[in-house]
Amino acid sequence: MRKIRSGDTVLVTSGRNKGQQGKVRINQIDRDRIVIEGVNMVTKHIKRGRARQAGLVKMEAPLHVSNVMLVCPSCKQPTRVGVRTGDDGKNARYCKKCDAWIPRPEAD
Repeated sequence: MRKIRSGDTVLVTSGRNKGQQGKVRINQIDRDRIVIEGVNMVTKHIKRGRARQAGLVKMEAPLHVSNVMLVCPSCKQPTRVGVRTGDDGKNARYCKKCDAWIPRPEAD
């Protein structure tokens, strides 16, 4: 079970973007990386194509999962995430600070 999913709010804990918060847009499970809205912005040089203009484009680059912490929706603090078996027999995430269940994020 993944402890950080797309749609979760996370806080960056290390690196150049330390302290920034954002929502997870893309979760690259095979590479253990996530893309966060408005965090880790890089400038990319884009070559001209058929339908696009050449130039500089600002975009979000992926961060490693170990450099972020989930922000608990109930206590609003960055926390570690645990996994327990819920009432329905499925695994569910919970906050290790306030011991509250973390609901599944809504799909956009």
